[in-house]
Amino acid sequence: MSTASHQIGWKTAAAIVVSNMIGTGIFTTLGFQLSDITNTYSIFLLWIIGGILALFGAFCYAELGSHFKGNGGDFIYLKETYHPLFGYLISWISLIIGFSSPVALAALAMSKYLSVFDFSFGNGFAIVAIFLVAISLSFSLKTSSRFHNFFTFIKIAFIIILVILGIGLSESPQIGNSLNFSDSWQKEIMLPAFATSLVFVTYSYTGWNSASYIAGEIKDVQKSLPKSLIIGTVFVTVSYILVNYIMLKHAPISQLAGKEDVMGEAAVNMLGLSFGKIVNIFIALQLIATISGYLWVGSRLTQAFAKDTYLWKPLSAGNKKGIPVRAIFAHAMIATVIILTGSFKEIFVYTAFILQLFASLAISTVYFLKKKDRKIFRSNAFYIFPTVFLLFSGYILYFTFIHNPKESLIGLAIIAVGIILHLIDRKLSRGGKEEINNIKSK
Repeated sequence: MSTASHQIGWKTAAAIVVSNMIGTGIFTTLGFQLSDITNTYSIFLLWIIGGILALFGAFCYAELGSHFKGNGGDFIYLKETYHPLFGYLISWISLIIGFSSPVALAALAMSKYLSVFDFSFGNGFAIVAIFLVAISLSFSLKTSSRFHNFFTFIKIAFIIILVILGIGLSESPQIGNSLNFSDSWQKEIMLPAFATSLVFVTYSYTGWNSASYIAGEIKDVQKSLPKSLIIGTVFVTVSYILVNYIMLKHAPISQLAGKEDVMGEAAVNMLGLSFGKIVNIFIALQLIATISGYLWVGSRLTQAFAKDTYLWKPLSAGNKKGIPVRAIFAHAMIATVIILTGSFKEIFVYTAFILQLFASLAISTVYFLKKKDRKIFRSNAFYIFPTVFLLFSGYILYFTFIHNPKESLIGLAIIAVGIILHLIDRKLSRGGKEEINNIKSK
């Protein structure tokens, strides 16, 4: 248990939420959405729904985090409520998908945004960037903190300046824009494409639960945790809607649809080629904080998970400064494999699918909390939050599976591998314990 002097307040916890949420998704997903959904109201509604779901999820995690003391987040919720298998699976997913895929996607997005320069920034650059960040996090906690805080500051300052410039500057009449405030949104929200677009949106909100992983390090957790989750999620929701407005305002659909570097396209139109390139550089720089954040938090969770397993035990070791270097580089290597074995969109879809599935499982654990166990929301109206979240989640997962069966099956296959590894791990662990007991008895 952390002492008061080593605990963080709600402001720091909210900053962790914001830095973990704002990353690859907001700067890449609009292009995928515009392939089928073109009405501005529809686009805004997607991001509002995503924000509401993240907020409802945050309410549930705030209650869970206050009830299940200590660090671990959904690992603890699933393990304690359902079965240790579910705790193992969420840890396995965190290792392979939850923290490694966002690292891979952020690095790929970096290379894409930097390709505006006359040089080929491909997979090789993305991989090198990941390992340079991993090395930077491997020295000491002080060095890691300075490195991460510097790039997180760039991230937040960049978003604020970008929003001010984008709203203040007029769109070019020669280039045109993507703004469409007609009544077509009423038809678009009924399309299956609207549901599949929510997959990209919900991925972009990934990180709303990040403060729950460190609940044991937050002062006055019953007040500070919900405050940090709610304020962080609301700030990001407003930022996301404004950033999407800027991109729609400063580029036509023909220039954005199907592309990954959508903010770069809009920035060049908004500021001219030279200043547009500078924006691309800052997008790439703020993505370093995304890579750093996921390697940092992911390696700590992996280290904690590895201590109680047989197969992953080597990943629990730290260096002389206590940094889980093996876990950091494990995530870096898995991210490399992900980059080399899939396209950006394919990785995006199966990552979003599997994270949505496990977020739903974690949220469902609130139904096991009795009224007397709830410390924040005493009224039974609280159950509106998980019910709405799970209904929308089922809607998203169903249409994702129907329209992206290959990517969905990849996600389910990863879960199946986790189940097999759990059985192997249990068998090896029992065998190891029996061998130790035999040695002791001799």
